[in-house]
Amino acid sequence: MDRIESPAKKLEHTIASRADWLTRRKALLSREKELTRLHDQIAGERRALPWVRIDKDYVFEGPAGRQSLVELFEGRRQLLMQHFMFGPGWEQGCPSCSFMADHIDGMSAHLAQRDVAFVVVSRAPLAQIEPFRRRMGWRFPWVSSFGSEFNHDFCVSFSAQERARGEVDYNYTRQSFPVEEAPGISAFIRDDADQVFHTYSTYGRGVEVMMGTYAMLDLAPRGRAEDGLAHTMEWVRHHDRYDAQPGAAARRDSCCTARS
Repeated sequence: MDRIESPAKKLEHTIASRADWLTRRKALLSREKELTRLHDQIAGERRALPWVRIDKDYVFEGPAGRQSLVELFEGRRQLLMQHFMFGPGWEQGCPSCSFMADHIDGMSAHLAQRDVAFVVVSRAPLAQIEPFRRRMGWRFPWVSSFGSEFNHDFCVSFSAQERARGEVDYNYTRQSFPVEEAPGISAFIRDDADQVFHTYSTYGRGVEVMMGTYAMLDLAPRGRAEDGLAHTMEWVRHHDRYDAQPGAAARRDSCCTARS
């Protein structure tokens, strides 16, 4: 095997014959199949978790008015929710949460065919959410939990007192967090009597499940190319704020990261 280097991009990598490449590729395929089987196993364990009945009467504000949690299901049995970092008084939503949200509209019709509704929830008032949603061109349902305990109960918003103590409850552990809002994804199901049950929530790097772009970058020759960045999602911008030339130096304005 030889190595080749491109002075323009300073890339260096092993070069092999097609036969040698195929041997290595088949070995990797075996590992990929192990990962697929493990993924399926963990998905089954996730579905086997017990459910927790939601006893609080949470109220959300949407374009159509006030809605209860069960009304967010839009008549479907299951509900997936993105906890979007957008706090009261913020000028715009988090770039990294926006990166997640960019993937929603394309999958919503397919989720609906499997009896799954999708909604985005933020603590910012609806009057802040709607102009930003229109700017980004999104069509998915987005409601405000402003004035309720919903975000706090699901460990994605933290009071000034909690943060002053230096640690908050996030991702099932006590840890410091840089801002008052955090990202997450939650799942719910309702029964025939319209009782709602919380089935699952994931935080930190668990939210990458919504980041299809990352899955594709993992296939690209250079991968995510995040080594050397201040944090893993430092490069992410609102899709209308990227530099005209891809790869140009990016502004440092991301407000959240994917944490382990």
